[in-house]
Amino acid sequence: MEAPGKGKPPRLADWLASKFIDHSHHEEFFGDLQEIFEYRILTRGNTFARLMYWVDTLHLLIGFSSLNVVKTQNFSMMMFNNYLKIAFRNLLGNKAFSFINIFGLVLGMTTTLLILLYVQYELSYDKYHANADKIYRISREFLDDDGRTQLHLGLVAPPYAPLIENDFRGVVQQAVRFKSAVSPLISYEKNHFQEDKFFFADQHVFKVFSWKFISGNPEIALSEPNTLVITASTARKYFGTEEAIGNQLHFNDTRMELELKVTGVIEDIPDNSHFKFDMLCSYLTFENRVGTDNLMTRWWDNNNNTYLLFNSKMDMETFRQGIPDFLDRHMPVTFGSKPSEINRLNLMPLTDIHLRGHTDFEVEQNSNISTVYIFTIIAILILSIACINFMNLSTARASRRSKEVGMRKVMGAHKISLMQQFLMESVIYAFIALAISISITFLVLPQFNEFVSRPLTLNLFENPQAFMLIAGIVIFVGLVAGGYPALYLSSFQPIAILKRKYRLAEKKFNLRSALVVFQFAVSAGLIISVGVIQSQLDYIRQKDPGFLKDNVLVLPFSPNIYNQYGNVQERLMRQDGIREVSLSSLVPSFNRLLSSNLISAEVEDGEISERIPMADVHVDFDYLPSLGAKLVAGRYFDPLLASDSSKAFILNEAAVRTIGWASADEAIGKQFNYGDRPGGTIVGVIKDFHFESLHQTIVPVVFLITSGRPGSILVRIDPSKKSDVEAFLKREWAFWRPGFPVSMDYISDNIDTLYDNEDRLSAIINYFSLLAIFIATLGLLGLASFIAEQRTKEIGVRKVLGASIGQVLYLLTKGFSLLVLSGFLVSIPISWYFMRHWLSDFAYATEINAWPFVLSGVLSLGIALLGIGYHVLKTATNNPVEALRYE
Repeated sequence: MEAPGKGKPPRLADWLASKFIDHSHHEEFFGDLQEIFEYRILTRGNTFARLMYWVDTLHLLIGFSSLNVVKTQNFSMMMFNNYLKIAFRNLLGNKAFSFINIFGLVLGMTTTLLILLYVQYELSYDKYHANADKIYRISREFLDDDGRTQLHLGLVAPPYAPLIENDFRGVVQQAVRFKSAVSPLISYEKNHFQEDKFFFADQHVFKVFSWKFISGNPEIALSEPNTLVITASTARKYFGTEEAIGNQLHFNDTRMELELKVTGVIEDIPDNSHFKFDMLCSYLTFENRVGTDNLMTRWWDNNNNTYLLFNSKMDMETFRQGIPDFLDRHMPVTFGSKPSEINRLNLMPLTDIHLRGHTDFEVEQNSNISTVYIFTIIAILILSIACINFMNLSTARASRRSKEVGMRKVMGAHKISLMQQFLMESVIYAFIALAISISITFLVLPQFNEFVSRPLTLNLFENPQAFMLIAGIVIFVGLVAGGYPALYLSSFQPIAILKRKYRLAEKKFNLRSALVVFQFAVSAGLIISVGVIQSQLDYIRQKDPGFLKDNVLVLPFSPNIYNQYGNVQERLMRQDGIREVSLSSLVPSFNRLLSSNLISAEVEDGEISERIPMADVHVDFDYLPSLGAKLVAGRYFDPLLASDSSKAFILNEAAVRTIGWASADEAIGKQFNYGDRPGGTIVGVIKDFHFESLHQTIVPVVFLITSGRPGSILVRIDPSKKSDVEAFLKREWAFWRPGFPVSMDYISDNIDTLYDNEDRLSAIINYFSLLAIFIATLGLLGLASFIAEQRTKEIGVRKVLGASIGQVLYLLTKGFSLLVLSGFLVSIPISWYFMRHWLSDFAYATEINAWPFVLSGVLSLGIALLGIGYHVLKTATNNPVEALRYE
């Protein structure tokens, strides 16, 4: 081929066809192609030449259509290799830019991977069951006269399941119940364990749920009394390598002792289950203990988790419509009200329970869908910040690549091919960052699992969703982070660039500025959120609960201890270091105030108020003084007054208000009727205290002397003799409850556990907010280095004309400071709105004050200026002579 200007090269179509006949001309192809384009450039001003250019282009298209597929594939591969080489040259030729971009993407991707693995796991709960989409749990609401919910239980009464199965045949395939046993002692030879995950279950439970049997027949495993199905790990715990099927385990819950025969072994319950068990005993065992007829009348004994397997969603709607008639048909009328007027049955999909099941008495503590939403938003925001860094730095470097774009365009490159090139570069950055991110994720995943208390794994072969997740991240980063720079850079006008008339004009506020504002709005918003959450946690810890919570041990109880409680209390009080001993049915922070009974009271002129439900706590004479509950009227229970054991009641202030008395003093001496104890008297009113967490309001409570409903023993100790007292209690309880392990818990420690979710949320947002502001500052650092480099000559001129270093620093930092402050101002109303919504979950919440906002603004601006300080200071202190030699 002749050199440009010495003769016209061959027609493009003929030339390309000839080249593609022989595979050996690939290298010569690109050389000749360049000459053709150069010839077109030199003849661009000639009208005839322009006409021939379009003719050649038409021939080129026709020629390409006639090439065989193999040649086209080779051509595409060569173009891809060319893009790849250019991308890696740019990556290695701009090491600082590449490091900032890749490091920012690595942090963003790692955070996103960890969070989305957590979110994926949370959304997977109970979906492993074959019939998961057709299984629903029944919950029970208790309504007042106005139809308002007073109590919503995740547990229901025993009669519901068999009656529903009988009355809704053809609609409900199966109804099954689970009832927990209270930590029975299970023994086999020398192995003795107190089992906290022991349940009684209906025999057809394995028709509803898809737990896999290792040995035994699921059809008959629980069909007889005193039969037991256990998990694989439980079988190893009791029997080792011995065959479990057919062996007998001894059951002892201090009320009943049984020999249970193992009839089945199943795989361990997956962790992503809304409740987990180690042992399932046949429900017939429980029925034989209490009597089937007796069980079918226990409408107020709500202690069964009940699940229904439906044929279809249409059948579920039929069931919902039939619930009122079902309740009125079977349940007794209560104080003149039809059962459907004061009761409501609700259905919740099995797969929703873990995230949306927040009824009272959930079988296990559930998570919250709002946490999933928060984490997902944080992941998207942090990844977006990393992508914004890429976009900003790529467009900031546009001046360096403008000549490259101009030359490639005059050489014949189309806008599409240029965009492909730049998108290729961004995808390469994304893949490099992803490779590093996956490695880091594997390293930090164990610590993250411990932090979130979840067994997360990143196994791409067993988890196709994780593979799709990773692919989605790469595509997102490649297209979003590289899309705008590709469009921006490929739009340069070649003639203006080559004639040096093209100038990358910088507006006072452009898209790049908007993206920086967005980055710091996110960072500042996260810092504000951390501040508000921490304020609420401090408020919780510092708020006086209204009773003496410190140094109070809670010990397990038994009928044997209750029967000799006088001797037990006397023996404990003789021990040096034990100050007070009391017992109660419920313990603050350990129990919810859900057990209630109907009360009525004398309000005025001897009139008796309507019967209303009120929570009750059965106590001994020492319970309220031992807890430090403050009297506002009347007195405590008096053991010297025989009537106090059956006729005396103490209320809290909330109960006084609910009944309608004007003051606590007015309540003293009034007649009070409680359940099976009519004709009693109010002897005292105590100040309201927080029996439950601050998520719940203080409810009306009646305290009465127990007559057989103890739950725990409370022991207040001298903290200086803590170890001696604990050792003594372990010895004594081993004597009073032989065979049972000794458990001791402090009320103060348990109160702290009530807010574990809030502590974890605060810590996670804290880490992620620091990470977000670090990534944003990293991008700002890159921008500052480029802008400082571009303004080197300007700074030199200013310094020669007498500008001080302070003036130069102000000039260089003013723009960045305004962007950071703008981001902070944007974050204020958004953060305030979301934090108000979060605090609404607490019945008692702190006020949102100014300090989280002030802290956020100071930190955002301080960290940003610290990040860009090096480049700014270096540019400001440079010798102006060197600066004027620039370029």
